[in-house]
Amino acid sequence: MKRYLYRWFAGLQIGFIALSGCHPTQPFFLGERGDLAQYIDRAQNIEYPDLHKEPLPEVTQSLEPLSLDNQKFEYLDLTLEECISYALVNSQIVRALPGTQRQNADMASVILSSPGQQLGTILDPAIVATTTNSQPLTVDQNGNRILPRGSARANQVGGVEDALSEFDAQFSSFLSFNTTDRARNVGGRNVFNPQQFMARDTTGQMALSKRMATGGVVSARSQSIYSNNNIGIQAADPNNVGRVFPSDYTQILEMQVQHPLMRGRGTMVNRIPVVLARINEDIAVGAFEERVRNLVRDVEFAYWDLYAAYYNVETATTARDSAALAHKIAFAKFQKGQAANAEAQARVTLHQFQASLDAAIAGGGFGNDPGLYGREQVLRLLLGWAATDGRLIRPSDKPTLGLAQYDWESARAEMLTRNIDIRQQKWAVKHRELELISARNQALPDLNISLLYRWLGVGSSLIDRNGGNEPFPEGNASAFEELLGGRHQEGAVRLEFTPNAFGSRRALNDITNKQLDLARAHRVLEAKEEAAVSKLTDYWRQADGLHKQMTEQFQALNAAQRLVEVTQAKFDAGDANQDAAIDNLLRAQQSRATAGQNYIRAVAEYNKSLVDIHLIKGTLLEYNNIALEEGLWPDKAYWDAHERARERDAARQIDYGASRPSVISQGEYQQFTGSANSQARPASPNPGGPAPIKDLDSKPEAIPGLPDDSADELPEKRASRPIMGSRSAGNATQQPGSSRAR
Repeated sequence: MKRYLYRWFAGLQIGFIALSGCHPTQPFFLGERGDLAQYIDRAQNIEYPDLHKEPLPEVTQSLEPLSLDNQKFEYLDLTLEECISYALVNSQIVRALPGTQRQNADMASVILSSPGQQLGTILDPAIVATTTNSQPLTVDQNGNRILPRGSARANQVGGVEDALSEFDAQFSSFLSFNTTDRARNVGGRNVFNPQQFMARDTTGQMALSKRMATGGVVSARSQSIYSNNNIGIQAADPNNVGRVFPSDYTQILEMQVQHPLMRGRGTMVNRIPVVLARINEDIAVGAFEERVRNLVRDVEFAYWDLYAAYYNVETATTARDSAALAHKIAFAKFQKGQAANAEAQARVTLHQFQASLDAAIAGGGFGNDPGLYGREQVLRLLLGWAATDGRLIRPSDKPTLGLAQYDWESARAEMLTRNIDIRQQKWAVKHRELELISARNQALPDLNISLLYRWLGVGSSLIDRNGGNEPFPEGNASAFEELLGGRHQEGAVRLEFTPNAFGSRRALNDITNKQLDLARAHRVLEAKEEAAVSKLTDYWRQADGLHKQMTEQFQALNAAQRLVEVTQAKFDAGDANQDAAIDNLLRAQQSRATAGQNYIRAVAEYNKSLVDIHLIKGTLLEYNNIALEEGLWPDKAYWDAHERARERDAARQIDYGASRPSVISQGEYQQFTGSANSQARPASPNPGGPAPIKDLDSKPEAIPGLPDDSADELPEKRASRPIMGSRSAGNATQQPGSSRAR
C-alpha cells in the first residue's frame, strides 16, 4: 500500500512539471506585500551631502554686479598698506599659487576647481606638525619595547611630537589563567609526576618599558605567579617527599637593559626621525611663507593694475569728450553745408572713443582687459571681500616714479641667503644628509647586549598582612616577604649578533641610493642659485628699462598734449582745409590717448618690477613690514608648557658628548635684518616730472613683527566693510608705523 502511494505521488509531480512547462518562475514568499518598498532601482545616483553650513555674508549679501547699466556705487579710497592688511586678515585660505613666476590665472576659477587639499591655508603648518604615524608603539611578550630597525626617511615620519613619542614610556600588562588535566606515561608510585596530573596556574605581569635616546631599551617588570596541582604533600603522607604546600606563589621583580653596540647605537642615529620631522615642519612653514609672499605680491599687482585702470578710464573719458566737442563743431559746420567729410570722420572717431571708454570701464575689449570693474573685483577677491557691496575701491597711494637703484653685491648676497626657494632646497639637502647617515648605520651588524637582574620570592601566599613568618618553605612566609627580604636574586647576560646577509647588497645599495640623492640635491641647489641670479638680473634689467620707457612715454604724453592744443587752435580758428584740420585734430587726440595708456602701463609695470626684485631677494614681506609668527595657543597649553619647562629645569642634564646630533639649523630666521629696502637709494629726479623715491631708511617706531597694542584699531577677523586707518593682526601681521615709501 505504501509503495503504491509513493508511485502515485511521484506521477502527480511529474504531471505538474509537464503542465507548467520549461520557463523560469519567481519563488513564492509568505507575507509578501507586493509594493517593493525596500527595492532601490539604482545603485549610484547624483546626490547632495547632508551638510548644513551657512555661507559667509560676503556670499549671501553680495549685490548686483557693477556694469555700464548699473553704476550705483560710492568710492572707497584705500592705501596699499590697508589693502595688504585686509588681505592678510581675511586669508584663512591663502588666495595665491605657489612659485616665483607671475601668475595670470583666474584665482576664483583656481579656488573653485582645485581639490581642497591643494589649496593653501593658515592651518597647513599646524597640520604637518600634528601629523602622526599610524604604526603604534609595540612591545614583546615580556613587555620590552620593540625598536624600529628600518632606515629613517623623511616621508616615514610625521611631526616632531609624533617622532618624540618613540621615546615615551610604554606600559603593558596581561593576566592569564590555565588548567591542566591529563594522564601521563609514568609509573604509579611517581611522587613528583602523578599519572593523573591536574593543575591550575595563573600569571599576572605588569611592565614599563622606555626607549632611550642612545638606542637602548630599559624595562621594569613585575610578575605574580600562582601554581596549584595534585602533587602529593607531606601533610597527607609523612613519607611523601613531594610538595610542602598544595599551592605556592612566586613574586618576581626584574630590571632589564638592552643596548645596541653597533647598528642603532648613539643619539645621532636615534634622533634622526625627530630632526627629519623638524625639517618637515620648517619646509611647511616655508611653503606657507611662500604663499603669503605671493599673496602680497598679487595684492600689489592688483593695486597698481587698478590704479592704471582708473587712469585709462580718465584718459578714455578725456579722449571721448574731446572727440564729442570736435564732432559738435563739425556737425554745426555740416548743418551749414560745410565739412561733410570732417563731420563723418568725427562721428566715427567719437563712437570709437566711446567704445574704448566702455571697455576701459567694464572690460570686454579686444585686448581681453577686464576693465576697471574687473580689476577692482580681482583686488576684492584677494582681500576676501564680497564681489559687490555698493562701493568701488579707489587707490589713494601714488606709484613710485623715481629710479630705485640697488647695490648689486648686496642684493645678490641677500638673495642667496633669504630667497625662499633656495632656503627650501637647503632643507632638502639636510634631509638627504640625515638619510645617508641612517642608511650607513643600517649597514652595520646588529650586535645587542642585554643585562637582566631579578629579585624574587616564593611563598605559600602572595601577601601576608601579619608578617614575621619563617622563610619559605620551612615556614609560611608570603611571596612578598621573601621578595622584600632580598634572599633570592638572579642575573643574566645575553649577547646577540646578527650580521647583514652575505654581501650586504640591500644595505650597500641603499647607501649608494642616498649618496645619489644627496648629489642630486646639491646639483638642484646649485641650479636654483644660478636661476635665482638669472631672475634677479632679469628683474634688475626690466626695472631699469621700464623706468626709461616710463620717462619716454611721459615725454610722448606731453608732446601729444601740445599737439592736441596746436591742432585744436587751428581747428577752432577755422582753417581753410576743414577736412585736414579735423583729421589732424582727431589723430592728435588718438595719439594723446595712446600715449596716456602707454605711460600709465609703464608706470604700473615699473612698480611691479620693484616688487619682483624684492620677491626674488626674499625681502618682499620685510619691504611691506610684514612678519610671520605663530598664533596664540589656549591658556591650558601655556600652563602645560610651563610645567614641562620646570620639570626639565629640575632634571639632571646628561652630556652625550660626541654622539650629540650635529647642528642642522642656524637658529631662528631673522625676518627683519634692517630697515625695509635700506640698500635702495634715490637717483636724480626724472626730467619728465616724476618725483624721486622717498627715503626708506627711517625705522618703525614699534618692534617689527608685533601688532599694534590698541585692540580697538584692529579690523575684525572677517570684515566685509573695512575700517579705515586700521592695522592688521593675525598669523601674518603687518607692522604699524610702516616706513615703506611709494
